[in-house]
Amino acid sequence: MKANLKPMERILQKVWPRARKKHLYPQLPTPQLVEGGEEVALEIKSKKLQISASFLENIKAMMDPEEAVEAVLDHGIAHYMYCPWDFHTHLTLYSEAKKALKDKKMAQKATSYFLDVVANTYCVKERETKLPDLYRRLPKEGIQGVLASLYQKIWGVDLGVDEEHEEKVRRLARIPYLEKRRWRESIKKFAKVIEDFLEEELKAEQGQDRKAPNPLGEHSLDNYSLEEIDRGLRNFASTVQDLQEFKETVEDLKEELNERGYAMGGMGRGEGNPIDADLLYYMKLAENYTLPIRKLPMEKSGDLHPHSHSPWEVGKPFQDIDPWTSFGKIMPGLTQTWVRREGEVYGEMESTPDCLIIIDSSGSMTNPRERLSYAVLGAACACNAYLKNEARVAVYNFSDAFRGNKLLLEFSREREAIYRAICRYFGGGTALDLEDVVYLLRQADHPDIFIITDMQITNLEKLIEFFSGIENRVTAVHLGHNVHTARFREGLKKKRNISLFPVREKEDIPKIVLGKIREYWASPL
Repeated sequence: MKANLKPMERILQKVWPRARKKHLYPQLPTPQLVEGGEEVALEIKSKKLQISASFLENIKAMMDPEEAVEAVLDHGIAHYMYCPWDFHTHLTLYSEAKKALKDKKMAQKATSYFLDVVANTYCVKERETKLPDLYRRLPKEGIQGVLASLYQKIWGVDLGVDEEHEEKVRRLARIPYLEKRRWRESIKKFAKVIEDFLEEELKAEQGQDRKAPNPLGEHSLDNYSLEEIDRGLRNFASTVQDLQEFKETVEDLKEELNERGYAMGGMGRGEGNPIDADLLYYMKLAENYTLPIRKLPMEKSGDLHPHSHSPWEVGKPFQDIDPWTSFGKIMPGLTQTWVRREGEVYGEMESTPDCLIIIDSSGSMTNPRERLSYAVLGAACACNAYLKNEARVAVYNFSDAFRGNKLLLEFSREREAIYRAICRYFGGGTALDLEDVVYLLRQADHPDIFIITDMQITNLEKLIEFFSGIENRVTAVHLGHNVHTARFREGLKKKRNISLFPVREKEDIPKIVLGKIREYWASPL
């Protein structure tokens, strides 16, 4: 049935200000009325609410159109204001549902229904809403009937539903939907209770007996802008239990992320290479840390300039007398003379220097694609700090360099390429080829060096000798503690441009690396 948009548009214009006021004026764009979608009332795309005129046309014989529009708006606004609130929450709930169900599509559906139950219950408990009237008139087949029974029980409102699945509804009703701190646990319980209905729904979608869609719309990546997706991934990376949880979730959503135009390069927008979940994890996790960098100091100009006054004494040169403050008199105690100081100007390297990151990926180091590598995280944080200050970054990733287990990336600002170089894992012996390091250092003007390793380097003496002969600023971070780190420290203790930071517990590496780097870069040279 083709809807007449004009009357419906007038209703929407009338109801929208009232709904905004009720929900304390959410920062949402004005909703749109769209044609089509007779069975689905609402779609949310990048926080924009799109209401189906055909759905309203069909329901107006059973319910006042203004009340129907207000109920649909209440539902949509509650998703924005309360649950899921943001993409990070959506990702977290999906991840927990996937742990319970072990199936991507079922977990997506369970998450969508859970979000609806929370948002609708919030509206009914906290706001004046016509949502119960709307649900009284919606189809109640399959899982929709179970959810309607749940609403009838927890809202205390008669929705005209028979208690067909009394035991499941009783278990669902015990879940504390409005306690945010328990949502992780709650969605797993919710998903397990409705698992049978989710399986039936998926089978029906694959066959000819297609069930009616969710009348108030599904929830997917389309609900969020690319900026919200990027921010959500960053927050999700910092809260997941481990790399594998992040990786599994992103792998599940890779197709949808690609369709939305999300790319890893830059800030995660526009076209780019296919998503690599491992790299994306370190990119997003490292963005949670901000490292200030000390720029190189001002250089002396060699010119003397008047700086302050002092009393003139007999024997001091006459040319430094300031006649304007001496009242034209040449008398000790009254005559003032200029004190001159050497001026300062910015040198050619006033901006942040480039940085060479040297990272150990030998067999004694953690494989960054299997579990969280604090070495890679530390290098990634350093990389971000230099890139944000308009500097370039080069990478020397080594294991047994003389056997070819090495990767050289010349200075650039290509963030994704830098991360790929940092995350490369060789897993062999541990030896640097210092000729490679010299080659990379020559590509920039006196760059900084950031090296992170467990120091179990077979040619450590040559590395110490090399660092003894250069004046570049060097930040050295080592994992664990052994005789090699003691030898490194002893051999370079007199070099003021080199700082060594020991880490005795891997769990402390991100904090110590970040804190000590800040302390070093922020101190005078």
